[in-house]
Amino acid sequence: MSRIIFSSPPTLPQLYSTSRRVVKMSVAQTINPGVSFRSMVVKPPSHPTYDMKGVIKLALAEDAGDRGDVTCLATIPFDMEVEAHFLAKEDGIVAGISLAEMIFHEVDPSLKVEWSQKDGDYVQKGLQFGKVSGQAHNIVVAERVVLNFMQRMSGIATLTKTMADAAHPACILETRKTAPGLRLVDKWAVLIGGGRNHRMGLFDMVMIKDNHISIAGGIINAIKSVDQYLEQQNLQMEVEVETRTLEEVDEVLRYTSQTKSSLTRIMLDNMVIPLPNGDVDVSMLKDAVEMINGRFETEASGNVTLETVHKIGQTGVTYISSGALTHSVKALDISLKIDTELALQVGRRTKRA
Repeated sequence: MSRIIFSSPPTLPQLYSTSRRVVKMSVAQTINPGVSFRSMVVKPPSHPTYDMKGVIKLALAEDAGDRGDVTCLATIPFDMEVEAHFLAKEDGIVAGISLAEMIFHEVDPSLKVEWSQKDGDYVQKGLQFGKVSGQAHNIVVAERVVLNFMQRMSGIATLTKTMADAAHPACILETRKTAPGLRLVDKWAVLIGGGRNHRMGLFDMVMIKDNHISIAGGIINAIKSVDQYLEQQNLQMEVEVETRTLEEVDEVLRYTSQTKSSLTRIMLDNMVIPLPNGDVDVSMLKDAVEMINGRFETEASGNVTLETVHKIGQTGVTYISSGALTHSVKALDISLKIDTELALQVGRRTKRA
């Protein structure tokens, strides 16, 4: 695996203490055991190597550069204390509250953060749903990084909630189409929005896709190779194969009826056909689900939108996967304001609050 090499470690001069011990850690280890994040109602998904604290430090370091916040240094007395309020400028599902607490704690453990809402709650435009108090300099330094994470996560959670409700009884999944470096953050937001996580990466699930099938010389050759590999390596994990035609579905079903296989899920790719009138034809997808008849989990993929997801969910598929949950997300507008009265006046003038 390639690694990013810094000529010198990122520093945050005149910002806060930068002493750092670099260790490999799991996500669960990135949360300071001495700090109680009461807002963590939805835990982040697990990952064997993801360093959440490292991601936070990198986000702060890229903002601070080699001088720190020159505007704060010039305008804000270092010992001044203030109270700033989180303000929703759009309706939606709020997410990233727990991560915001981690960021504030990284910048200044003495900052006091309070919330009237929790991750996964619905917020309306104009609602003040949290506040942070303490040293003004450190609040302003943390502000943009906190908001960048919260706005992206809230946008993902909001879209996920809408899609998940429409997809029922099928479960909505994201994909690996996440922002580089933010895989776990994006997938955490999906969980907060009521979705389910697909595989975290290349390591935790076998997913036989079209290119694997082409290189292996056919769909059955690919499945056989996976079965042999897992047996040789003494590995047990979920195995999914992508099918693009009903003939491929039939081929997989015939093979697995005659041979013991590790296959657990069949992806039904692009079996939702767009129609000229904007509707979709799901008859091919429904036929595939009926052929499989509960022998394997099923996953619909392709042409999944807010307009089509409900119809897809009625076909009997187990899962519906949508890359748009994370790759085309619209951030939810959230601000952090010290002068909330003036912020509300401006918001009313611009129809944003």
